[in-house]
Amino acid sequence: MRSATREALASTRAVLADLGSSADLATGAEILASGRAIAGAPQLLGLLSDPTADPAGKKVVLDRVFAGQSDATRAVLTAVAGSRWSSQQDLLAGIEDAGIRAVAATAGSESSIESELFAFETAVRSDADLELALGTKLGSPAEKGALVERLLGSKASQQTVTILSALVQQPRGRRIGELVRDASRIVADQADKLVATVITATPLDAGQSARVARGLGERYGKDISINQVADPSVVGGVRVQIGGDVIDGTVSTRLAELRLQLAG
Repeated sequence: MRSATREALASTRAVLADLGSSADLATGAEILASGRAIAGAPQLLGLLSDPTADPAGKKVVLDRVFAGQSDATRAVLTAVAGSRWSSQQDLLAGIEDAGIRAVAATAGSESSIESELFAFETAVRSDADLELALGTKLGSPAEKGALVERLLGSKASQQTVTILSALVQQPRGRRIGELVRDASRIVADQADKLVATVITATPLDAGQSARVARGLGERYGKDISINQVADPSVVGGVRVQIGGDVIDGTVSTRLAELRLQLAG
């Protein structure tokens, strides 16, 4: 991530944080919908991402185009437009980041959006037809969003449904897995947590999962949200991935390394 975008993200997140409870679930949905609208209007996107354009003029345009949106939504969009982004795609990613954070901030402590996102990704990966329906460039964005809502219904929190429905309507060139992982990372960061994907031969029980989370939390200095994957091919041991870090203590990996040593 280039420095201009890092600074722009920090500025936008600060504005969102200052809005506090006035940025509710509806605000998050509006921000995400506004991002889709801006992406679909090249002239508007060009204006908002132009670092030489007058910020006051950008605000006038935003207030006119998004007059039906809440004050909180327009405040976030104004912050985005008033910042310097490294590219138009970074600006759109910044709007998505703000929308997801606004939605995630409304979830109660009993909710686990990261786990619901992971469960959805797992379900899609196991169904080729569903993955095609959600990932095809030929489908209507609105129909994809409606499909997500029908699939999840009351099986997931409204926050998760809102995020996933928005993502499949504006994938920005990403496949479903990447979409969900990006969203999960943002949701976890909003809650000052990290997401760990833990792969074992058989599912961990509650006590084992808690111990893994506790150990990783001590190592990384943050609360850890665990996504479990059972994969018999690992034979035994544990493989953990947190962002770009991989901790591989599986038997299958050690056997593979041993075979390489013997072959050498």
